Amino acid sequence: MSRMWSFAKGHGTKNDFVLLTDPDDTLAPTDDQVRFLCDRRAGIGGDGMLRAVRARHIDTWTGDPDLWFMDYRNADGSLAEMCGNGLRVFVRYLVEEGLASGEEITVGTRAGLRIGTLLPDGRVRVTMGRAQIGVDPVTVHVGEQTWPAIAVNVGNPHAVSLLPAHDRLEDLDLCVQPTWEPADAFPAGVNLEFVRVLGPDHLAMRVHERGVGETLSCGTGIVASAAALAFVQGRANGEFTVDVRGGTTTVELADNQAWLTGPAEIVARGEVRLP
Repeated sequence: MSRMWSFAKGHGTKNDFVLLTDPDDTLAPTDDQVRFLCDRRAGIGGDGMLRAVRARHIDTWTGDPDLWFMDYRNADGSLAEMCGNGLRVFVRYLVEEGLASGEEITVGTRAGLRIGTLLPDGRVRVTMGRAQIGVDPVTVHVGEQTWPAIAVNVGNPHAVSLLPAHDRLEDLDLCVQPTWEPADAFPAGVNLEFVRVLGPDHLAMRVHERGVGETLSCGTGIVASAAALAFVQGRANGEFTVDVRGGTTTVELADNQAWLTGPAEIVARGEVRLP
């Protein structure tokens, strides 16, 4: 017998998500159900699914059991540790659904505690933890093109390639899966960012997300790209403007912490019939 689930649809710089409220872990979507929900033709459509569940139901969680936990799943059903755009949308969703209130909203994620703030201008600012730069060299391939990359961990893995001036972002063919070497540098897969530096504090980015493909934005990738540029510039702190295909965000780096600020919108609510 088919089932009806209530859902919402939201996006942050057009990185879009299906949202579910499941406090008691009664839905527990399977990989197939996540793939259905995120299917842009047969389902609702999204780059991933965000499920609001009480943290006590997450096996690996050891913190406050009553927190709302952001159970993030990629469009292919796989688990992801963190999603920056998704976190902003998740905070907006909690507030609009009456599930959370106050100036700061604390959320549990697989990358640890994160805090979101709704700003007066409508944007959402979230803590992203520390962006950790890897020490081992990585090479990324897109077709016959090859670039060095900087490994960055933002709770999930990234490889950031700062493109030379003669390589245009718009010419990249990200319909095919980029590859990297050494292959074992990212045993669980990696998000790949391709960056053009537009100024000391300004960059443009395209991204191929693990488990999804190219998306119009990636919050953790935005932070990773800003951290990679700061590393190349020899500084640890700064504020960066990052343009992605879905809009513009800002990243602040200071005191071994990163903050991501950008739009977050809930655009639809309804019911979906699961097959």
